Amino acid sequence: MSDTTEFQISEKETDERGAFVRQQSAFRNWVKADDSTEFPPEAGRYHLYVSLACPWASRAIIYRKLKGLEYAIPMTIVDPVRDAKGWRFFEDEPDPVNGFAYLSQAYELTEPGFSDRVTVPLLWDTKTNRAVNNESSEIIRMLNSEFNELAENPELDLYPEELRGEIDEINERVYNSVNNGVYRAGFATTQEAYEEAFDELFETLDWLDGLLAERRYLTGDQITEADWRLFVTLVRFDPVYVGHFKCNLRRIADYPNLSGYLRDLYQQPGIAETVNLGHIKRHYYMTHPQINPTGVVPKGPEMDLDAPHGREGAGSQQ
Repeated sequence: MSDTTEFQISEKETDERGAFVRQQSAFRNWVKADDSTEFPPEAGRYHLYVSLACPWASRAIIYRKLKGLEYAIPMTIVDPVRDAKGWRFFEDEPDPVNGFAYLSQAYELTEPGFSDRVTVPLLWDTKTNRAVNNESSEIIRMLNSEFNELAENPELDLYPEELRGEIDEINERVYNSVNNGVYRAGFATTQEAYEEAFDELFETLDWLDGLLAERRYLTGDQITEADWRLFVTLVRFDPVYVGHFKCNLRRIADYPNLSGYLRDLYQQPGIAETVNLGHIKRHYYMTHPQINPTGVVPKGPEMDLDAPHGREGAGSQQ
């Protein structure tokens, strides 16, 4: 790890066309309720490291909240401003598990000499004192199905078997062009790479807005994994991605269906507690000096996520 204070995109994360290429997650073990792995679900055994600023970590935060796993899986929030050493813990709220100053120490303890990007969320095993998984799409699947004996809401299934094909299809498009698409636009180092990501992003947002004219949620009348994976990007779009990542063709506020859909999801019980716009804006505007060298954080925009969403009858005319 470098001792410099500036966060930079590494050469490994940019291809020859100047396009951003996200690195693969390093730790891919699973907690399984059927005892088929060395990581069975146990109350208090696992610890979740997250950032309120990060959309990938927010997936896990939302699932922990919705499934009622807050007592079974303790959670620590890192400082939203990261530097070349990666995510650090607040000085007045240190890491309660190992006393780490930086999350990179957890990675290095698990894999000595680890040199790739340190990311959140990270699911940590306090029994073996090593990382289990840092891939958000897998962590939320575990939280959905493998901790039900410990969950307050075990009946909640955000990946129902009968909808899995449709959820996976939506997830693939939304991940490539929206979740990761905003980063592809923001971290592009050539005009060609930027415009390609930009065009794909708004083509998919237009498609989603049309889809949501026909149904309340992405797969119908119930909220699923696909909705929460989209939500974490939508809630950051107007305050960050429009300006910081140059995704400025339209705001989410300009989309009649997506804007109401965003408020609908935000107003679900417990979700507002998982959204911290202060952390979100500080992270992006203060962490990427190659994009925002002054580090000045904008005061706006105004976002009334508690306004009526009007989605109760969406799709009912079909």
